[in-house]
Amino acid sequence: MLPVDDFDIVVIGGGHNGLVAATYLAQAGRRVCVLERLDQPGGAAVSSYAFDGMDAKLSRYSYLVSLLPQKIIDELGLDIRLRRRRYSSYTPLPGSDLGLLIDTADAEATRASFASIGAAADADAFDAFSRDLGTLARAFWPTLTEPLLTRDEARRLLDDERLWHEFVETPVGDAIAARFESDLVRGVVGTDALIGTFSSLHDKTLLQNICFLYHVIGGGTGDWDVPVGGMGAVSGELARAARNAGVDLRTGAEVTGVSPDGVVTWRGDDGGIRSLTAGRVLANVAPAVLDRLLSASGEVLAAGQPPASGEAPLSGDRPAPEGAQVKVNLLLSRLPRLRDGGVAPDAAFGGTFHINELHSQLERAVLDAEAGRIPRPLPAEIYCHSLTDPSILSPELQAQGAHTLTVFGLHTPHRLGASGAELQAAVLESLDSVLAEPIADLLLTDAHGRPCIETKTTSDLESALGMPGGNIFHGPLTWPFAENDAPLTTAAERWGVATAHPRVLLCGSGSQRGGAVSGLGGHSAAMAVLDDDLDRG
Repeated sequence: MLPVDDFDIVVIGGGHNGLVAATYLAQAGRRVCVLERLDQPGGAAVSSYAFDGMDAKLSRYSYLVSLLPQKIIDELGLDIRLRRRRYSSYTPLPGSDLGLLIDTADAEATRASFASIGAAADADAFDAFSRDLGTLARAFWPTLTEPLLTRDEARRLLDDERLWHEFVETPVGDAIAARFESDLVRGVVGTDALIGTFSSLHDKTLLQNICFLYHVIGGGTGDWDVPVGGMGAVSGELARAARNAGVDLRTGAEVTGVSPDGVVTWRGDDGGIRSLTAGRVLANVAPAVLDRLLSASGEVLAAGQPPASGEAPLSGDRPAPEGAQVKVNLLLSRLPRLRDGGVAPDAAFGGTFHINELHSQLERAVLDAEAGRIPRPLPAEIYCHSLTDPSILSPELQAQGAHTLTVFGLHTPHRLGASGAELQAAVLESLDSVLAEPIADLLLTDAHGRPCIETKTTSDLESALGMPGGNIFHGPLTWPFAENDAPLTTAAERWGVATAHPRVLLCGSGSQRGGAVSGLGGHSAAMAVLDDDLDRG
């Protein structure tokens, strides 16, 4: 017999969602164990010293925060600080020395910038569009920490048939094309629908609409903020709160099987197989990974404790998840010069810097990738953490004027099988096309004389973090409401975390309202457990 520990809750995966669920439940008096495969908790929400000998702590994978509710921060007693960026975005106009700078603190300067690129007619449309996004955010944001609404309930809550039609029922690219004339402005607005999602803005599946909605409702404003201290400060604070609440947090613990009856087997650093039993198992892994763990449980447990219920595992025919992004981290001696002499680099890089993301370029990139080619130019976006939060750099690097850049390239689906070197070259080529100097000339070198640049592909995410296909959302995103005919009879169904097995719940990005650093999957799973226990009396 395998040695067995008993817990009320076992959480598979110590990423931020797993830590949120574990802390809520431990604070509510449950005996909770978290099993994390890696040697530290946090999953994709971690920071590290990526370059040897360089005192710069980069957010390794995820980088900005929008969807983490203040409610979760307050209820778990977390010391997490987020800083708002003054500038929304800067977008160079390809083939020119001009660009569009959207300054949230200076409306007149923003309107002048629209005019400078020949898009004066779109300035009013942009303001109206922003107001409409505010209406969406105010309606939907509060619902994310409550049981799921149905589609009809969500429609009534929004109480605006025009917006519902534009953003929920028809391709968002159609609404963008109808509202704006400029190719550049259409692209700037449309990229929120594409980050991490491989789709045309006009795709009939509306996957891009779902992605867009999550990107514009965070915090009730749609702002994406910089976590002070890097993303590792967020997961570190969650781990602290979990341990303080009494969570048994075990790292170096690779789960090898899950029984529908709540038996979890795992392998420790010594290679030995151990077993835990729990009233409920919360899976902070991709649904496709959970499928495999359930399928494996019969074989793994055969030598010890076979499942007693006889229930079948989840089906193994779930479509394989696929990510569609590449992330490049750079450490520079200074910010690069722009071709646009009228915009200071600290303003351009103070928000989201869009590279080759005209609407036409985004649509062409989809066609290139579907044909098996790396898009050129590659659409991408840049974030400069160190401008808003210099604390991730040592005082010496700050004094030298050093900065970090994170480049997030779009439309590079896992199916391309492209190497990190190929994708990195495409990213740098795209970046150089809009700068006044080669970015390579500004790279600092590490203790071994190597350029301070690292690239994370979908394959890297799959191997390092266990995300199938490198999909950062664990699979296709879903609407933040239930379809009218969806079963909502159990607490797990009402919170969007149900699986085919009552004792096994989702608690990660693959839940109904998962995705991004939000804690929503963990919150929903914890609330489902507590509601179910309350119903049982």
